[in-house]
Amino acid sequence: MQCSSQKCLDRQITLDSARVEVKTPLPRGKLSGNWRNNFLVSWGSTGNAVFHRTCWDFLVKAVQARSKPDVTISAAEKALIKEAAKTAEYHDSLNYLKQEAAKVAKLIKESSHCVAFTGAGISTAAGIGDYRGKEGKWTEQDQSIVDIGSLIDHGVLTPPQKCIVEDDLKGSDEEGTDGIPYEELRPTYTHEALYKLMQEGKVAHIISQNGDGLHGLSGVPGEHLSELHGNVFIEKCGKCQKRYKRSYYVMDDVSSQYYEELEGEGKTDIKRPRHAQKCKLCGLCHRTGRKCNNGKCHGFLEDTIINFRDNLEKEILETAEANAVQCDLMLCLGTTLQVTPACDLVDLIQKSGTLLICNRQKTDRDRKCSQKGLNGIRVYGDCDTLMRAVMKQLLLSTDMENWDRERVERMKHYDKQRDETK
Repeated sequence: MQCSSQKCLDRQITLDSARVEVKTPLPRGKLSGNWRNNFLVSWGSTGNAVFHRTCWDFLVKAVQARSKPDVTISAAEKALIKEAAKTAEYHDSLNYLKQEAAKVAKLIKESSHCVAFTGAGISTAAGIGDYRGKEGKWTEQDQSIVDIGSLIDHGVLTPPQKCIVEDDLKGSDEEGTDGIPYEELRPTYTHEALYKLMQEGKVAHIISQNGDGLHGLSGVPGEHLSELHGNVFIEKCGKCQKRYKRSYYVMDDVSSQYYEELEGEGKTDIKRPRHAQKCKLCGLCHRTGRKCNNGKCHGFLEDTIINFRDNLEKEILETAEANAVQCDLMLCLGTTLQVTPACDLVDLIQKSGTLLICNRQKTDRDRKCSQKGLNGIRVYGDCDTLMRAVMKQLLLSTDMENWDRERVERMKHYDKQRDETK
Protein backbone atom coordinates (compact mmCIF):
# COMPACT_ATOMS: atom_id res chain seq x y z
CA MET A 1 0.00 0.00 0.00
CA GLN A 2 1.02 3.57 -0.59
CA CYS A 3 0.08 6.59 1.49
CA SER A 4 -2.43 8.79 -0.33
CA SER A 5 -0.94 12.00 1.04
CA GLN A 6 1.06 13.91 -1.56
CA LYS A 7 3.09 15.43 1.29
CA CYS A 8 4.23 12.07 2.67
CA LEU A 9 7.99 11.65 2.49
CA ASP A 10 7.86 7.84 2.63
CA ARG A 11 4.74 6.72 0.76
CA GLN A 12 5.16 2.99 1.57
CA ILE A 13 2.74 1.59 4.16
CA THR A 14 3.83 -1.73 5.69
CA LEU A 15 2.15 -4.09 8.17
CA ASP A 16 4.09 -2.39 10.94
CA SER A 17 2.70 1.02 9.98
CA ALA A 18 -0.22 2.48 11.88
CA ARG A 19 -2.67 3.44 9.13
CA VAL A 20 -6.07 5.03 8.52
CA GLU A 21 -8.46 4.08 5.72
CA VAL A 22 -11.23 6.46 4.61
CA LYS A 23 -13.79 6.98 1.87
CA THR A 24 -15.32 10.22 0.61
CA PRO A 25 -18.19 10.86 -1.83
CA LEU A 26 -16.63 12.21 -5.04
CA PRO A 27 -18.63 14.75 -7.07
CA ARG A 28 -21.09 13.29 -9.57
CA GLY A 29 -20.25 14.51 -13.05
CA LYS A 30 -17.76 17.30 -13.68
CA LEU A 31 -17.41 20.48 -11.68
CA SER A 32 -16.42 23.72 -13.32
CA GLY A 33 -12.67 24.05 -13.66
CA ASN A 34 -10.02 21.46 -12.95
CA TRP A 35 -11.12 20.74 -9.39
CA ARG A 36 -8.44 18.13 -8.73
CA ASN A 37 -5.61 20.60 -9.28
CA ASN A 38 -3.28 20.97 -6.29
CA PHE A 39 -5.07 18.32 -4.22
CA LEU A 40 -3.03 17.05 -1.27
CA VAL A 41 -4.64 13.61 -1.49
CA SER A 42 -4.55 11.05 -4.29
CA TRP A 43 -8.19 9.98 -3.98
CA GLY A 44 -9.08 6.62 -5.52
CA SER A 45 -11.68 6.33 -8.26
CA THR A 46 -14.37 5.47 -5.69
CA GLY A 47 -13.20 8.03 -3.11
CA ASN A 48 -11.05 5.60 -1.10
CA ALA A 49 -7.74 6.64 0.43
CA VAL A 50 -5.23 5.21 2.93
CA PHE A 51 -2.75 7.14 5.05
CA HIS A 52 -0.05 6.75 7.64
CA ARG A 53 -1.69 7.70 10.94
CA THR A 54 0.57 10.73 11.25
CA CYS A 55 -0.24 11.89 7.70
CA TRP A 56 -3.98 11.64 8.30
CA ASP A 57 -3.76 13.44 11.65
CA PHE A 58 -1.82 16.24 9.92
CA LEU A 59 -4.56 16.66 7.28
CA VAL A 60 -7.39 16.68 9.83
CA LYS A 61 -5.56 19.21 11.98
CA ALA A 62 -4.99 21.44 8.94
CA VAL A 63 -8.68 21.30 8.00
CA GLN A 64 -9.78 22.12 11.54
CA ALA A 65 -7.20 24.88 12.11
CA ARG A 66 -8.75 28.24 13.02
CA SER A 67 -5.55 30.13 12.29
CA LYS A 68 -3.60 29.84 9.05
CA PRO A 69 -2.56 26.16 8.71
CA ASP A 70 0.93 24.95 7.79
CA VAL A 71 -0.32 23.86 4.38
CA THR A 72 -2.81 25.29 1.91
CA ILE A 73 -5.93 23.16 1.38
CA SER A 74 -8.53 24.14 -1.19
CA ALA A 75 -12.19 24.50 -0.23
CA ALA A 76 -12.96 21.52 -2.45
CA GLU A 77 -10.54 19.23 -0.67
CA LYS A 78 -11.57 20.45 2.78
CA ALA A 79 -15.10 19.29 1.95
CA LEU A 80 -13.83 15.88 0.83
CA ILE A 81 -11.64 15.43 3.93
CA LYS A 82 -14.47 16.40 6.30
CA GLU A 83 -16.75 13.79 4.75
CA ALA A 84 -13.92 11.21 4.76
CA ALA A 85 -13.30 11.80 8.48
CA LYS A 86 -16.77 10.43 9.25
CA THR A 87 -15.73 7.05 7.81
CA ALA A 88 -12.20 6.73 9.22
CA GLU A 89 -11.06 3.19 10.07
CA TYR A 90 -7.91 2.98 12.18
CA HIS A 91 -5.39 0.14 12.22
CA ASP A 92 -2.59 -0.14 14.77
CA SER A 93 0.80 -1.46 13.72
CA LEU A 94 1.22 -5.24 13.85
CA ASN A 95 3.95 -4.91 16.46
CA TYR A 96 1.72 -2.84 18.75
CA LEU A 97 -1.17 -5.25 18.25
CA LYS A 98 0.99 -8.21 19.30
CA GLN A 99 2.12 -6.36 22.43
CA GLU A 100 -1.46 -5.61 23.42
CA ALA A 101 -2.54 -9.19 22.62
CA ALA A 102 -0.06 -10.45 25.21
CA LYS A 103 -1.67 -8.16 27.81
CA VAL A 104 -5.16 -9.33 26.83
CA ALA A 105 -4.13 -12.98 27.12
CA LYS A 106 -2.75 -12.36 30.62
CA LEU A 107 -5.95 -10.64 31.68
CA ILE A 108 -8.06 -13.51 30.32
CA LYS A 109 -6.00 -16.00 32.35
CA GLU A 110 -6.48 -13.96 35.53
CA SER A 111 -10.15 -13.10 35.03
CA SER A 112 -12.81 -14.65 37.25
CA HIS A 113 -15.75 -13.62 35.06
CA CYS A 114 -14.80 -12.60 31.53
CA VAL A 115 -17.63 -11.42 29.24
CA ALA A 116 -17.43 -10.78 25.51
CA PHE A 117 -19.56 -7.98 24.06
CA THR A 118 -19.74 -8.34 20.28
CA GLY A 119 -20.96 -6.29 17.33
CA ALA A 120 -21.15 -6.38 13.54
CA GLY A 121 -17.37 -6.04 13.19
CA ILE A 122 -16.75 -9.66 14.18
CA SER A 123 -18.94 -10.88 11.29
CA THR A 124 -17.43 -8.84 8.45
CA ALA A 125 -14.99 -11.65 7.67
CA ALA A 126 -18.00 -13.95 7.23
CA GLY A 127 -19.39 -11.74 4.49
CA ILE A 128 -21.68 -9.39 6.41
CA GLY A 129 -20.95 -5.70 6.02
CA ASP A 130 -20.80 -3.53 9.12
CA TYR A 131 -22.76 -0.33 9.66
CA ARG A 132 -20.21 2.40 10.34
CA GLY A 133 -16.85 2.64 8.61
CA LYS A 134 -15.76 3.36 5.08
CA GLU A 135 -17.85 0.56 3.53
CA GLY A 136 -20.58 0.43 6.18
CA LYS A 137 -24.28 0.21 5.30
CA TRP A 138 -25.25 3.44 7.07
CA THR A 139 -22.11 5.18 5.77
CA GLU A 140 -22.96 4.36 2.17
CA GLN A 141 -26.55 5.49 2.66
CA ASP A 142 -25.38 8.75 4.24
CA GLN A 143 -22.90 9.41 1.47
CA SER A 144 -25.45 8.58 -1.22
CA ILE A 145 -27.45 11.71 -0.27
CA VAL A 146 -24.45 14.04 -0.03
CA ASP A 147 -24.42 16.58 -2.86
CA ILE A 148 -20.66 17.02 -2.64
CA GLY A 149 -20.64 19.39 -5.62
CA SER A 150 -22.93 21.79 -3.79
CA LEU A 151 -20.91 21.28 -0.63
CA ILE A 152 -17.76 22.31 -2.48
CA ASP A 153 -19.36 25.23 -4.32
CA HIS A 154 -21.20 26.77 -1.38
CA GLY A 155 -19.40 25.46 1.69
CA VAL A 156 -22.52 23.89 3.17
CA LEU A 157 -24.11 20.48 2.98
CA THR A 158 -27.13 20.50 0.65
CA PRO A 159 -28.71 17.04 0.47
CA PRO A 160 -31.22 16.33 -2.30
CA GLN A 161 -34.93 16.41 -1.43
CA LYS A 162 -35.17 12.64 -1.81
CA CYS A 163 -32.70 10.13 -0.41
CA ILE A 164 -30.70 8.51 -3.20
CA VAL A 165 -30.01 4.86 -2.53
CA GLU A 166 -27.51 3.20 -4.84
CA ASP A 167 -28.55 -0.07 -6.50
CA ASP A 168 -25.96 -2.07 -4.57
CA LEU A 169 -27.65 -1.09 -1.30
CA LYS A 170 -30.96 -2.61 -2.35
CA GLY A 171 -31.86 -6.24 -1.95
CA SER A 172 -33.62 -8.75 0.21
CA ASP A 173 -33.13 -8.73 3.96
CA GLU A 174 -32.61 -12.45 3.60
CA GLU A 175 -29.11 -11.61 2.49
CA GLY A 176 -26.24 -10.03 4.38
CA THR A 177 -25.13 -6.56 3.34
CA ASP A 178 -22.85 -8.03 0.69
CA GLY A 179 -25.57 -10.23 -0.83
CA ILE A 180 -24.70 -13.48 0.95
CA PRO A 181 -27.72 -15.47 2.23
CA TYR A 182 -27.68 -15.86 6.00
CA GLU A 183 -27.79 -19.64 5.61
CA GLU A 184 -24.40 -19.54 3.86
CA LEU A 185 -22.63 -17.51 6.55
CA ARG A 186 -20.11 -19.35 8.73
CA PRO A 187 -18.40 -18.42 12.02
CA THR A 188 -15.29 -16.26 11.74
CA TYR A 189 -12.02 -16.78 13.60
CA THR A 190 -13.30 -14.52 16.39
CA HIS A 191 -16.53 -16.51 16.80
CA GLU A 192 -14.57 -19.74 17.06
CA ALA A 193 -11.95 -18.26 19.39
CA LEU A 194 -14.61 -17.07 21.83
CA TYR A 195 -16.28 -20.48 21.87
CA LYS A 196 -12.89 -22.16 22.37
CA LEU A 197 -12.21 -19.88 25.34
CA MET A 198 -15.67 -20.63 26.71
CA GLN A 199 -14.98 -24.38 26.45
CA GLU A 200 -11.81 -23.87 28.48
CA GLY A 201 -13.63 -21.85 31.14
CA LYS A 202 -11.96 -18.56 30.24
CA VAL A 203 -15.07 -16.76 28.89
CA ALA A 204 -18.21 -16.97 31.02
CA HIS A 205 -20.78 -15.28 28.80
CA ILE A 206 -21.23 -13.61 25.42
CA ILE A 207 -23.46 -10.57 24.92
CA SER A 208 -24.11 -9.99 21.23
CA GLN A 209 -25.81 -7.25 19.23
CA ASN A 210 -25.76 -9.43 16.10
CA GLY A 211 -28.75 -11.27 14.69
CA ASP A 212 -26.79 -13.52 12.31
CA GLY A 213 -26.84 -16.62 14.53
CA LEU A 214 -23.09 -17.23 14.14
CA HIS A 215 -22.32 -17.46 17.86
CA GLY A 216 -24.84 -20.27 18.25
CA LEU A 217 -23.60 -21.99 15.11
CA SER A 218 -20.05 -21.95 16.48
CA GLY A 219 -21.29 -23.95 19.47
CA VAL A 220 -22.07 -21.40 22.17
CA PRO A 221 -24.98 -22.76 24.26
CA GLY A 222 -28.03 -20.56 24.71
CA GLU A 223 -27.60 -20.21 28.47
CA HIS A 224 -24.23 -18.54 27.94
CA LEU A 225 -25.38 -16.25 25.13
CA SER A 226 -27.49 -13.08 25.27
CA GLU A 227 -28.53 -12.08 21.74
CA LEU A 228 -29.89 -8.65 22.58
CA HIS A 229 -31.21 -7.86 19.11
CA GLY A 230 -32.54 -11.31 18.27
CA ASN A 231 -31.58 -14.04 15.84
CA VAL A 232 -32.80 -14.53 12.25
CA PHE A 233 -32.83 -18.31 12.83
CA ILE A 234 -35.04 -18.24 15.92
CA GLU A 235 -38.81 -17.68 16.05
CA LYS A 236 -41.10 -17.77 19.05
CA CYS A 237 -44.79 -18.23 19.68
CA GLY A 238 -46.54 -14.94 20.35
CA LYS A 239 -48.99 -16.78 22.62
CA CYS A 240 -47.08 -19.36 24.72
CA GLN A 241 -43.56 -17.97 24.03
CA LYS A 242 -42.14 -21.36 23.00
CA ARG A 243 -38.96 -20.81 20.95
CA TYR A 244 -37.99 -22.67 17.78
CA LYS A 245 -34.43 -22.80 16.48
CA ARG A 246 -34.40 -23.22 12.71
CA SER A 247 -31.73 -23.95 10.14
CA TYR A 248 -33.27 -21.37 7.81
CA TYR A 249 -33.98 -17.64 7.81
CA VAL A 250 -37.35 -17.24 9.55
CA MET A 251 -38.37 -13.66 8.80
CA ASP A 252 -41.20 -12.68 6.47
CA ASP A 253 -39.75 -9.70 4.60
CA VAL A 254 -42.73 -9.46 2.23
CA SER A 255 -45.15 -8.60 5.03
CA SER A 256 -42.74 -6.07 6.51
CA GLN A 257 -42.23 -4.48 3.10
CA TYR A 258 -46.02 -4.26 2.69
CA TYR A 259 -46.34 -2.14 5.85
CA GLU A 260 -43.17 -0.21 5.13
CA GLU A 261 -44.38 0.89 1.69
CA LEU A 262 -47.81 1.83 3.00
CA GLU A 263 -46.19 3.94 5.71
CA GLY A 264 -43.61 5.58 3.46
CA GLU A 265 -45.46 5.95 0.17
CA GLY A 266 -49.11 5.62 1.11
CA LYS A 267 -49.61 2.72 -1.32
CA THR A 268 -48.14 -0.64 -2.32
CA ASP A 269 -48.47 -3.23 -5.06
CA ILE A 270 -47.90 -6.01 -2.53
CA LYS A 271 -50.93 -8.08 -1.57
CA ARG A 272 -51.20 -8.27 2.20
CA PRO A 273 -50.41 -11.83 3.40
CA ARG A 274 -53.27 -13.32 5.46
CA HIS A 275 -51.12 -13.84 8.54
CA ALA A 276 -49.57 -10.35 8.46
CA GLN A 277 -50.02 -8.07 11.46
CA LYS A 278 -48.47 -4.66 11.93
CA CYS A 279 -46.32 -4.27 15.05
CA LYS A 280 -47.50 -1.34 17.19
CA LEU A 281 -43.90 -0.46 18.07
CA CYS A 282 -41.74 -0.82 14.97
CA GLY A 283 -44.51 -0.68 12.36
CA LEU A 284 -43.28 -3.83 10.59
CA CYS A 285 -44.44 -7.45 10.76
CA HIS A 286 -42.92 -9.97 13.15
CA ARG A 287 -45.20 -12.87 12.21
CA THR A 288 -43.39 -15.47 10.12
CA GLY A 289 -46.40 -17.25 8.61
CA ARG A 290 -45.98 -20.42 10.68
CA LYS A 291 -47.86 -21.55 13.79
CA CYS A 292 -46.85 -23.08 17.11
CA ASN A 293 -47.05 -26.87 17.36
CA ASN A 294 -47.11 -26.82 21.16
CA GLY A 295 -50.15 -28.86 22.22
CA LYS A 296 -53.36 -26.91 21.77
CA CYS A 297 -51.63 -23.53 21.46
CA HIS A 298 -51.21 -23.05 17.70
CA GLY A 299 -50.38 -19.38 18.19
CA PHE A 300 -48.70 -17.36 15.47
CA LEU A 301 -44.92 -17.64 15.40
CA GLU A 302 -42.93 -14.40 15.37
CA ASP A 303 -39.33 -13.58 14.54
CA THR A 304 -37.09 -12.46 17.42
CA ILE A 305 -35.34 -9.58 15.64
CA ILE A 306 -35.43 -6.25 17.46
CA ASN A 307 -36.20 -3.48 14.98
CA PHE A 308 -35.97 0.26 15.64
CA ARG A 309 -38.46 1.25 18.36
CA ASP A 310 -38.93 -2.37 19.51
CA ASN A 311 -38.21 -3.22 23.14
CA LEU A 312 -35.48 -5.70 24.01
CA GLU A 313 -36.69 -9.01 25.47
CA LYS A 314 -36.75 -8.56 29.23
CA GLU A 315 -35.30 -11.96 30.18
CA ILE A 316 -32.44 -11.70 27.69
CA LEU A 317 -31.57 -8.15 28.82
CA GLU A 318 -31.67 -9.13 32.49
CA THR A 319 -29.29 -12.06 31.89
CA ALA A 320 -26.92 -9.73 30.04
CA GLU A 321 -27.09 -7.17 32.85
CA ALA A 322 -26.39 -9.81 35.50
CA ASN A 323 -23.27 -10.97 33.67
CA ALA A 324 -22.10 -7.42 33.02
CA VAL A 325 -22.33 -6.62 36.74
CA GLN A 326 -20.23 -9.71 37.62
CA CYS A 327 -17.74 -8.96 34.87
CA ASP A 328 -14.14 -8.14 35.78
CA LEU A 329 -12.97 -8.25 32.15
CA MET A 330 -15.11 -7.22 29.19
CA LEU A 331 -13.94 -7.86 25.64
CA CYS A 332 -15.75 -5.38 23.37
CA LEU A 333 -15.14 -6.68 19.87
CA GLY A 334 -16.28 -5.17 16.58
CA THR A 335 -18.71 -2.60 17.94
CA THR A 336 -18.85 1.19 17.87
CA LEU A 337 -20.86 1.07 21.13
CA GLN A 338 -23.50 3.49 19.85
CA VAL A 339 -26.74 1.52 20.10
CA THR A 340 -28.61 1.88 23.38
CA PRO A 341 -29.55 0.30 25.69
CA ALA A 342 -27.10 -2.43 24.61
CA CYS A 343 -23.98 -0.26 24.88
CA ASP A 344 -24.97 0.88 28.39
CA LEU A 345 -24.08 -2.61 29.62
CA VAL A 346 -20.40 -1.72 29.21
CA ASP A 347 -20.78 0.75 32.07
CA LEU A 348 -21.93 -1.98 34.48
CA ILE A 349 -18.61 -3.84 34.79
CA GLN A 350 -16.88 -3.83 38.15
CA LYS A 351 -15.20 -0.54 39.07
CA SER A 352 -11.87 -2.34 39.29
CA GLY A 353 -12.56 -4.27 36.10
CA THR A 354 -10.78 -4.07 32.77
CA LEU A 355 -12.25 -2.99 29.46
CA LEU A 356 -10.84 -4.01 26.08
CA ILE A 357 -12.17 -2.31 22.96
CA CYS A 358 -11.09 -3.66 19.57
CA ASN A 359 -12.71 -1.90 16.64
CA ARG A 360 -11.64 -0.07 13.50
CA GLN A 361 -13.68 3.03 14.31
CA LYS A 362 -13.42 5.30 17.33
CA THR A 363 -16.10 4.93 20.02
CA ASP A 364 -17.54 7.25 22.68
CA ARG A 365 -16.22 4.88 25.35
CA ASP A 366 -12.59 4.87 24.25
CA ARG A 367 -11.84 7.23 27.12
CA LYS A 368 -12.91 4.53 29.59
CA CYS A 369 -9.88 2.50 28.52
CA SER A 370 -7.63 5.15 30.04
CA GLN A 371 -9.92 6.11 32.90
CA LYS A 372 -8.47 6.00 36.39
CA GLY A 373 -9.27 2.70 38.11
CA LEU A 374 -9.78 0.85 34.84
CA ASN A 375 -6.88 -1.06 33.28
CA GLY A 376 -8.24 -0.48 29.82
CA ILE A 377 -6.80 -1.59 26.50
CA ARG A 378 -7.69 0.06 23.18
CA VAL A 379 -6.76 -1.70 19.95
CA TYR A 380 -7.61 -0.34 16.51
CA GLY A 381 -7.92 -3.01 13.85
CA ASP A 382 -9.62 -6.25 12.84
CA CYS A 383 -10.92 -8.53 15.59
CA ASP A 384 -9.71 -11.68 13.82
CA THR A 385 -6.13 -10.35 13.75
CA LEU A 386 -6.20 -9.50 17.45
CA MET A 387 -7.85 -12.77 18.51
CA ARG A 388 -5.39 -14.84 16.49
CA ALA A 389 -2.54 -13.13 18.35
CA VAL A 390 -4.35 -13.66 21.67
CA MET A 391 -4.92 -17.37 21.02
CA LYS A 392 -1.23 -17.84 20.20
CA GLN A 393 -0.51 -16.56 23.70
CA LEU A 394 -3.09 -18.78 25.37
CA LEU A 395 -2.61 -22.10 23.54
CA LEU A 396 0.42 -24.32 23.25
CA SER A 397 1.83 -24.31 19.72
CA THR A 398 0.76 -27.94 19.11
CA ASP A 399 -2.76 -27.24 20.42
CA MET A 400 -2.95 -24.16 18.23
CA GLU A 401 -1.88 -26.12 15.15
CA ASN A 402 -4.40 -28.88 15.83
CA TRP A 403 -7.21 -26.41 16.44
CA ASP A 404 -6.43 -24.55 13.21
CA ARG A 405 -6.28 -27.83 11.29
CA GLU A 406 -9.65 -28.93 12.67
CA ARG A 407 -11.38 -25.86 11.20
CA VAL A 408 -12.04 -27.80 8.00
CA GLU A 409 -14.05 -30.38 9.95
CA ARG A 410 -15.82 -27.69 11.91
CA MET A 411 -16.93 -26.09 8.65
CA LYS A 412 -18.42 -29.40 7.55
CA HIS A 413 -20.28 -29.55 10.87
CA TYR A 414 -21.64 -26.02 10.34
CA ASP A 415 -22.77 -26.97 6.84
CA LYS A 416 -24.64 -29.97 8.21
CA GLN A 417 -26.40 -27.84 10.82
CA ARG A 418 -27.60 -25.36 8.23
CA ASP A 419 -28.69 -28.15 5.87
CA GLU A 420 -30.93 -29.70 8.48
CA THR A 421 -34.55 -28.57 8.35
CA LYS A 422 -36.08 -28.46 11.79
